[in-house]
Amino acid sequence: MILALWLLAPAGLLLAVGLGLSFYMTRRHHLTEIHSPAEYGLDFEDIAFQAADGLMLRGWFIPAPDSDRAILILHGHGGSMDYDVFRARYLHAAGFNVMLFDFRAHGRSEGRKATFGYLERRDVLGAVQFLKSRAARRIGLLGFSYGGIAATLSAPICPDIAAIITDGVPARIRTAIAAYCVEIGLPRWLSPFVAWLTISMTSLRFGTNLFQYEPVRWVGKIAPRPIFFIHGDLDQYCPDFDDLYIAANEPKEVWRLPGVGHTKASETYPEEFRRRVIGFFDKNL
Repeated sequence: MILALWLLAPAGLLLAVGLGLSFYMTRRHHLTEIHSPAEYGLDFEDIAFQAADGLMLRGWFIPAPDSDRAILILHGHGGSMDYDVFRARYLHAAGFNVMLFDFRAHGRSEGRKATFGYLERRDVLGAVQFLKSRAARRIGLLGFSYGGIAATLSAPICPDIAAIITDGVPARIRTAIAAYCVEIGLPRWLSPFVAWLTISMTSLRFGTNLFQYEPVRWVGKIAPRPIFFIHGDLDQYCPDFDDLYIAANEPKEVWRLPGVGHTKASETYPEEFRRRVIGFFDKNL
């Protein structure tokens, strides 16, 4: 009896940790910074639109006169469009309409659960429909980390998306969560199992198999539309980036940055980042 309790106690603790992380990582994220396109001298509209499942989302639309090209910027986990609005300035100056929005359960948008890209695909589909209603015909995605997950999962089911850039997109959700586990102090040897347990618990909560919705399983379905990967070689959330790149089909490009961490390319090399992003979209939209 005592031996059984000794064996059950660690298992129960691990289950509790996995379930706790599941709720923590899928919780609603409120605004922590507030910005506006007006800070950069941009004319814009506050917009509200529906995700493909009817959830109300909110964002900004920055029109470019006489252009049918549009870039949809997709923010990271726990963030909001406020963090990325500075990027709109150079994209708009290059002649693109620009749209930013808060994912479900983030910022100004409705929703109580973040879902690692599974339902965020529907957010992207709704945003694309909004852009089409504003006469956009050539649409590109610029996704950062979590936004990159949403980009790689939505593009295969949305033929209106013509080109994709991802910066810091994890190949597998479990490896990204494992890296987070290490950050919060769990042993490195234990973190992969806790990450697997977290995804398993979340799958049970949401009634779907989230392991089937990892970028490495979907990125190969984006072709023949082009994808451009930006990857810092010190990105702790993407240790298996090579698996993702191999899984993608041509046409594909990669910009690898030695000594650069997670989504830090635009901070480390701002001019080259802008040049490469604009060049890729100019060529493919």
